[in-house]
Amino acid sequence: MTELLTPEEIDALLLSLEVATRSVFFSLPLAVLVAWVLTRARFPGRTVFDAFVHLPLVLPPVAVGYVLLVLFGTRGPIGAWLYEKFGLQLTFSTAGAALATAVMTFPLMVRAIRIALENVDRGLEAAARTLGAGPLDRFATITLPLMLPGIVAGAVTAFSAALGEFGAVITFVSNIPGETRTLPLALYTAIQSPGGDAVAARLAVISFVLGLTGLLLAEGFARRVRWKLGR
Repeated sequence: MTELLTPEEIDALLLSLEVATRSVFFSLPLAVLVAWVLTRARFPGRTVFDAFVHLPLVLPPVAVGYVLLVLFGTRGPIGAWLYEKFGLQLTFSTAGAALATAVMTFPLMVRAIRIALENVDRGLEAAARTLGAGPLDRFATITLPLMLPGIVAGAVTAFSAALGEFGAVITFVSNIPGETRTLPLALYTAIQSPGGDAVAARLAVISFVLGLTGLLLAEGFARRVRWKLGR
């Protein structure tokens, strides 16, 4: 790879993998919780909450990035508190890029996990309850294993989508080499640069391969888990 890509392109690729990994790692537990709440809980405002969770799917990514900038910027209500209490600055940082991609890909995980949870046989949970299993035991031994294909598929799909996130990232954390310039931003920079056609072509091919590989892995993992559970 070092013979095919420049050090700057390798940095962009590795940064994209890091950002995508961090975004999925930190948002997956919350996605499981939100999917469970939307599937099993009944409360006033549930429809509004459902729409809010899926809002990043229909909003322009630039709008999402702007909202993040307003909230998590150093002068924003959350960002100012984080900086004052913990010295954490999300704007113009890799952590901020991970946050932006997490917000944009969060609905994808929730939808995949929710579909898997809706297909869980509630009779199995009821049988376990009659045998004395508590809520946590039922979730850990029955519900969670049965929804595992959706969790795996959602995580891998979100990871693949995170690799390609552009609008929210560039709006929230800018385009800083080695810090926030992920693969899509490097591709954009190459397109805007004179004589950057060859670089843009290489980065586009890498993006295509990564995206396709991620989708194939998501389907393969989900099928493998379903096969193991069905044996």
